[in-house]
Amino acid sequence: MSQVVKNGGVSFWWSDIGGVPSRRPALDKDLQADVCIVGAGFTGLWTAYYLATLAPPLKIVVLDREFAGFGASGRNGGHMTGGEWSRRVYLKHASPDRLAAMHRALERTPAEIERLAAAEGIDADFADGGSLTVATTPAQLQRLRALVDARRSRLGPDADIALLSAEELRARIRVAGALGGVFSAYPGRVQPAKLVRGLAAAVERKGVTIYENTEVAEIRPKGVRATSGCTVTADVIVRATEGFTPQLAGAHLDLIPLNSAMLMTEPVPAEILAEIGWEGRELLNETSHLYSYWQRTREDRITVGGRGVPYRFGSRTDRNGATQARTIAQLLEMLRRLLPPLAGLRVDQAWCGVLGVSRDWCARVSFDRRAGLAWAGGYVGTGVSASNLAGRTLADLILGRKTELTTFPWVDLPLRRWEPEPVRWLGIHAMYSLYKLADRQELGGSHGSSRLADLANRITGRE
Repeated sequence: MSQVVKNGGVSFWWSDIGGVPSRRPALDKDLQADVCIVGAGFTGLWTAYYLATLAPPLKIVVLDREFAGFGASGRNGGHMTGGEWSRRVYLKHASPDRLAAMHRALERTPAEIERLAAAEGIDADFADGGSLTVATTPAQLQRLRALVDARRSRLGPDADIALLSAEELRARIRVAGALGGVFSAYPGRVQPAKLVRGLAAAVERKGVTIYENTEVAEIRPKGVRATSGCTVTADVIVRATEGFTPQLAGAHLDLIPLNSAMLMTEPVPAEILAEIGWEGRELLNETSHLYSYWQRTREDRITVGGRGVPYRFGSRTDRNGATQARTIAQLLEMLRRLLPPLAGLRVDQAWCGVLGVSRDWCARVSFDRRAGLAWAGGYVGTGVSASNLAGRTLADLILGRKTELTTFPWVDLPLRRWEPEPVRWLGIHAMYSLYKLADRQELGGSHGSSRLADLANRITGRE
């Protein structure tokens, strides 16, 4: 494979639509509003959208340090999937029925996103091919079978999931060395920059004002202060900052930013696509502990994403999406190993971004009515879809609406904070080092899931 044409520049998704749009004006005066949302990614914009829809008289403002969609909302893999977070954590605070209802709501969320996109005239390259998760080792196949059993146990006859033999998988896509896979019909593909750009415009049409180039220095009850000195006073403040949350005063240990990187190939020639298959344009995931995720785009480019350098000391983030050479090399190796016919293609862009992770690896939606403070996040990489459900839930909580959404177990789930440095840096890097060793062990022929991965999960509380 030839050299990477471009490294950074936020993401290919923005390059695909002509680059980042002109920035909206910054906040340049003190304001009073009903609701102030910090963060113009999917969580903040969906929250603003549903609030403005349900309660049009509200004065809502959204503030962003960069521009709408700068962070994970414009850099992700374009997978609209639900979250596979820890059942154990949620079941401490809610019944199995409530957890199952939340999972069903997550599985219906891609359809809700597409419905609203159609209503708002947003063309975001949606494709409803579902998703394939593949296993290339006996240990991975064992984990896939356990995944199917767990989901069927959780959702009963509503579980839209099927275990595929190697032959059945090959009829859909020819992954080298695949022993089997799982097909799920509900996830969908999206071009995320198109969606977030269109959503921001839809929010503005509803009367919401978005201020860009506005860095928030402090969030406090009933108000925020920007680094410029301007303030917004509001009855409700929503923190929707996901992987950038640790940069806010007082929130350094709430979430950590895990790094994820991606490659985008040149358009794949028809003869190579014929070798691979993939005619259904399913989302693709593989089951190693280090994990990678793939997409076939509208113009037949292939994306591949994975963790790379997982965490930077002190919760630091990347510079404008540039990623490391060794991360690019790791992703190229995954691409060559799983889909060898792609090995000769040019990589048109590589980039990275951060996703938010809580100490128990579970997403949350929270609203303290007395303080007027709300937040949502910690999606662990599933925020394209989960942020929509979170935005709907935040809107109901803020408006005092008692709905099914407000009964889900992620609502007001107590937050355990991360340890200070250097403990969390050592823990996260130990986890990924053990995952790498576990994957090597399983590729070497281990039939059971590696105990090294179990140790990694125990170290970091990931279950």
